[in-house]
Amino acid sequence: MRTEPQVKVQVSDTDDRVRGYEVDRVDRPSWAPDEVDITRPSVARVYDYYLGGSHNFEADRRFAEQVLDALPEMATVAQANRSFLRRIVRHLCAQGVTQFLDLGSGIPTAGNVHEIASAECTDARVLYVDNDPIAVVHSRALLDGDDRTEVLAGDLTRPEQVLEHPLTRAHLDLSRPVAVLLVSVLHFVGDELDPAGIIRAYADATVPGSHVVITHASDEGGHSGASRAQNVYNRDQSPNQMRMRSADEVRTLFGDLELLDPGVVRIPLWRPDSPVGPEGQRYPGLAGVARH
Repeated sequence: MRTEPQVKVQVSDTDDRVRGYEVDRVDRPSWAPDEVDITRPSVARVYDYYLGGSHNFEADRRFAEQVLDALPEMATVAQANRSFLRRIVRHLCAQGVTQFLDLGSGIPTAGNVHEIASAECTDARVLYVDNDPIAVVHSRALLDGDDRTEVLAGDLTRPEQVLEHPLTRAHLDLSRPVAVLLVSVLHFVGDELDPAGIIRAYADATVPGSHVVITHASDEGGHSGASRAQNVYNRDQSPNQMRMRSADEVRTLFGDLELLDPGVVRIPLWRPDSPVGPEGQRYPGLAGVARH
């Protein structure tokens, strides 16, 4: 069940109509950077709402509720992504991978990569990358004083800028294995941006023993709710257009990297901690992990 956000915004008597939304004017909280348009939904803040977070605004909540009307289990999908993230970070630490490049990392919530990794391997280093100003601000505030974790304001679709950034070069040792995490983000990267080429650029910058991790929304199998949710994201007022992909399309994104067992499967079915019921077979999201 979705947890309602704990932060309430104050609404004035004046309304704006923004891109087809009736959006209330709100008092800007101290944690929201001035450059953020809080009257328009953001993918990171909408996802924060799915997870029961508090760093979202009325526009984000209204958009999220439209998605939830189309796909009521969306909050459960988001939670399954977090569970998968915990499983894969633990697995990678057990394989000796202690560096994590988390692309499109979003707004911090409990159980972030650095928390999981540091509990498993004390020398873990994490670099979060996101282009949402609020995600960056909150990540930096959360991590203040943690010299093993850094935050980069960057666009994952420009791998050369991310990889060559001084912060990346200073924080990660690319001569040692790195886990490149693309969790619940590539369905917002259209074909015209060449997502397979983007992944290849990150993989080519890493050494053998590195891994690429993907979770991806999918309407494969005729999941009507997933298709309806995609339609919501693809309306004019959407924060980002969504491109769902099939299991074959997600496999293609890995290129010639070696897929780990069980391959590209429904998110709950990737090495679950406990048995998964039949509902896992229709889950509207896929997961896959490949080794360099």
